[in-house]
Amino acid sequence: MENDKNMINQKINISQIFQFIKPEWLFMTISLFNGILFVVFNSISIWLTASLINSVLTDFNQLVLDHKALLMEATPTLNQKLKIIVNNFILRETNIETLEILCFSIIVIFILKNIFLYFKNLTMSYVQLRIVTQLRNRLYAHIQSLSLSFFQRRKFGDLSSVIINDVHSLNQSIGTTFQKIIVEPINILAFTVLLFIISWKLMVVALLIIPFSQFVIQVIGKSIRRKARRNTKQIGGILSIITENLSSIRIVKAFAVERQEIKRFNHESWKYFSLLFRSSKLRLMSSPIIETIGVTMAVVLLWLGGSEIMVGSTLSSEDFLRFMFLLFSMLGPIRSLSHVHITLQNGYASAERIFDILDQCSDVVDHGSDEITDIKQSLRFQDVCFEYDEGSFKLTDINFEMLKGQTIALVGASGAGKSTIADLIPRFFDVSKGKIVIDNKDIREYKINSLRMMMGIVTQETILLNTSIRNNIAYGVEEVSENRIIEAAQAANAVEFIKDLEDGYETIIGERGVKLSGGQKQRIAIARAIYKNPSLLLLDEATSALDTKSENLVQNALDNLMKNRTVLVIAHRLSTIKNANQIIVMDNGKVSEIGTHDELYTKKGIYHKFYNIQFEN
Repeated sequence: MENDKNMINQKINISQIFQFIKPEWLFMTISLFNGILFVVFNSISIWLTASLINSVLTDFNQLVLDHKALLMEATPTLNQKLKIIVNNFILRETNIETLEILCFSIIVIFILKNIFLYFKNLTMSYVQLRIVTQLRNRLYAHIQSLSLSFFQRRKFGDLSSVIINDVHSLNQSIGTTFQKIIVEPINILAFTVLLFIISWKLMVVALLIIPFSQFVIQVIGKSIRRKARRNTKQIGGILSIITENLSSIRIVKAFAVERQEIKRFNHESWKYFSLLFRSSKLRLMSSPIIETIGVTMAVVLLWLGGSEIMVGSTLSSEDFLRFMFLLFSMLGPIRSLSHVHITLQNGYASAERIFDILDQCSDVVDHGSDEITDIKQSLRFQDVCFEYDEGSFKLTDINFEMLKGQTIALVGASGAGKSTIADLIPRFFDVSKGKIVIDNKDIREYKINSLRMMMGIVTQETILLNTSIRNNIAYGVEEVSENRIIEAAQAANAVEFIKDLEDGYETIIGERGVKLSGGQKQRIAIARAIYKNPSLLLLDEATSALDTKSENLVQNALDNLMKNRTVLVIAHRLSTIKNANQIIVMDNGKVSEIGTHDELYTKKGIYHKFYNIQFEN
């Protein structure tokens, strides 16, 4: 069953890869044409090399006599006809002249052969690089199009491994395949035909041995493929550990767990070593096995061919010499194809992972056709239910309305569903039941890009790019205004610390803003939202990382910013949302209470309890 499944996967991968190959048919044709010419001149070079050796080892007069005997044949064989053609070309009045024309011809043939080989490889290399580049670009673009639920199911390390390692592995696989698969089969076919022409009996013996070698190669290749899958999975785990550790390096050092982290990494690293070593043993085993089979075949043929020559059969020493030259020359292409097979096994494992991602469909589909730039009336949740794929969390029967210009606050214990509600509005996820309505129209009827462009989002987890402060503030806005950047920084209480930086607004803040403090990063994120000048603000505990002084200043700025805008605030500190038009209390994925601060406090329910915990000592 597993083998059948693997065969199906291979066919799928090949057909999918072929979609990228098809547009390159012109360059493939040019490469094939050059490959055929290479095979022709390669075959001629081997035939002439055998003639050269025979002319040196054989008396010249005997060569002339053998040629005359061939001309006297009433019904010459194909082998004899070929020898007549070659002899007519190379034989001159003396042995020296014959040798000169042979040597000159071989040099010319080898030059032509290698010219066509170069152009064949050049065009195929161009095709290979174009295909891999297009595949990598499509993979990255497709990942960008997937919904957040996909990223919750996949480790970032695994995705990085696919984009970097698997694409690289597939690149090598395609490169080896393209360079060998077009020419080597033609080479083998040409050599096989010539070998049959020279001695079909010896060739039959060779054909009995060659399939056995291919069977051994196939067995080794399958094992290598299985181990390649484990290797790519293991390296993804290592990348996940690295990403997790480096992004949380402050916590690691704060808890003094460097040794434990090193131990965890070393454990995974040595597991990877073990897998790589086992794969290496198989790869290194293949070449000696093939060589041993080749030598065995050669010895058997030497014995059979030598016996025929000694008993005076139709096989001449020249024919046998040419046969062995061609046979050993054919072993090279066969070995190349065997390596192609092994390389393809690694490529298949990578292709499966790549196309597994490309075959993923986004849970959030953009079928909308309408544009939206502002909320004219209201945003309303109607009987909204939602659950993650794993079924670990649910929202049940969420109903509330945000009128244009109102500030709505969400409060509740950690895990109550506040952030999930905020994620549903920009369609990071789609509701399972019910609908979210803006101006009496389901948000799924709006274009996703249009919907998100009218929103400004500041999350609890501050995400910044490894670029300048200027670029981080103006992120996502095509037209950059210096004055607007400064105004946004002022509104977010960020100007003072930006001026203190060595390069000011041009300061590169490092990966994930590592050069800034938590409060500074949060203020840059707020400045980014302010710069966008959105109609709808989603503030997910936007001031949680600020000290009291900064929080007050930023909150004042946000209060000014929120005027005449529709705002959804997720608040941890209840003091910041006392003036909200409406406060929604969440409890275990449900709306527990709705009202103003005074109404909810007087009610003495969950909100009253939260408020007292924060302000009563």
